[in-house]
Amino acid sequence: MDILEVKKLWSDVKSELRETIPAHAFYSWVDALEPAGFDNNSFSLLTVHMMAPQIVRHSYYSQMSSAFEKVFGRKIDFSIDYDAALAEKYKKEKKKESARPKSIYKEEEEDQQKSMDNLAQMQSFSNLNLKYKFENFVVGENNRFAHAVAYTVAQNPAKKYNPLFIYGASGLGKTHLMQAIGHYIIFNKPKLKVKYIKTEEYVNELIKNLQYGGERNARMDKFRQKYRNIDVLLIDDIQFLESKTYTMEEIFHTFDSLYNNNKQIVITSDRLPKDIPTLPDRLRTRFEMGIIVDITPPDFETRVAILKNLAEVRCLDVPFEALEYIANNYVNNVRELEGAFNKVSAFVDIEKIPVTLDVVKRVLNCEASKKELTIEMVARAVSEYYGVTVADFLSSSRNQKVSGARHVAVYLARELTEKSFESIADFFRKKHTTMLYSYEKIKDEIKVNKDMERAVNDIKNSLRS
Repeated sequence: MDILEVKKLWSDVKSELRETIPAHAFYSWVDALEPAGFDNNSFSLLTVHMMAPQIVRHSYYSQMSSAFEKVFGRKIDFSIDYDAALAEKYKKEKKKESARPKSIYKEEEEDQQKSMDNLAQMQSFSNLNLKYKFENFVVGENNRFAHAVAYTVAQNPAKKYNPLFIYGASGLGKTHLMQAIGHYIIFNKPKLKVKYIKTEEYVNELIKNLQYGGERNARMDKFRQKYRNIDVLLIDDIQFLESKTYTMEEIFHTFDSLYNNNKQIVITSDRLPKDIPTLPDRLRTRFEMGIIVDITPPDFETRVAILKNLAEVRCLDVPFEALEYIANNYVNNVRELEGAFNKVSAFVDIEKIPVTLDVVKRVLNCEASKKELTIEMVARAVSEYYGVTVADFLSSSRNQKVSGARHVAVYLARELTEKSFESIADFFRKKHTTMLYSYEKIKDEIKVNKDMERAVNDIKNSLRS
């Protein structure tokens, strides 16, 4: 297609985008894109901003896709690539403009600079991943309340729900929700300083600053100020504080400093504060003084919605029966769901074939994985989790720890293998009715007991890893 025609089409697309993308974002990332060509149903764009491809894909993909479809009358793929030569030319032009009187600066250019400054702050200090924003967080019954509270915190940091404590099993979206708060604040309240840190990274940084040599006191003072002279502190995976006495002392004083100065604190964990061993009461009560929300495994509808969102981002046409197959076989968390989808996506991309149910079945092979599990494998995994032995399960022991773990083993043996209750009873050397009782007991308990639900999911994950 002639380049003049390509430019005309891009101009029409931009007109559509101007109506759907916020002004500061449009002039920061979209308006500066240069059309390079149209070939094989794909529209090529170049940019002078290194971060633009990632930002546009993650934040404004649906708007871009809709605008192209409206102009072309059909679905169009698009690519955005950073062009170093174009960037150099852009810098030279900006230098010329900066020498002119300020009165000629457009309001859009000031918005652009503000947005770029915000991004620079996010990349260099806040330590956030562009992938995690409210816009691409799929809300379902499993996380609706947590999402609503997180969004309220993002809109009004330190005004309500401080601290916010989010807990749930691994891979359910705690980090996504926490970082979405940080992103929202950075782009909507640019004067506030946001800092995200994993507890493990905090511990390593603390140890490094505690090492002897040089100005240790000066290093520690600088380290403390780094986390206390901010407006929003996001601490991920706080359960790793367990047994780290000195780190808990530092976190305690940092918490008090921030809280007393009306700064927002957000914490995530895979368990409740009361369930973190060795956590001092003074820290536990502080973690509990705001609001505690949980995220549970997504239900079927939410899993399908997550998969649809992934398919849209990757421009893949995936039939519902294929989405249904993935959603029915990956039920524990969002991470494994996304991993399964990525595996399918990579396969069809390499093979240059469409996504079908047969292709998904062949790639994921869930039936074979399920058949590979045996009752013995399940029993061994449960025994290791609870600190007992498989021999204990087969004994007549009525010890509460053993019998409780045995109930879980029976439940998972029935859920994860194709064995009948009779076969399970034979393995555990118990009566068929006892196996039925154990299964129903755990099935009912996970509906009301979050700790039990988490334990069952952890064991499932260990068996699938």
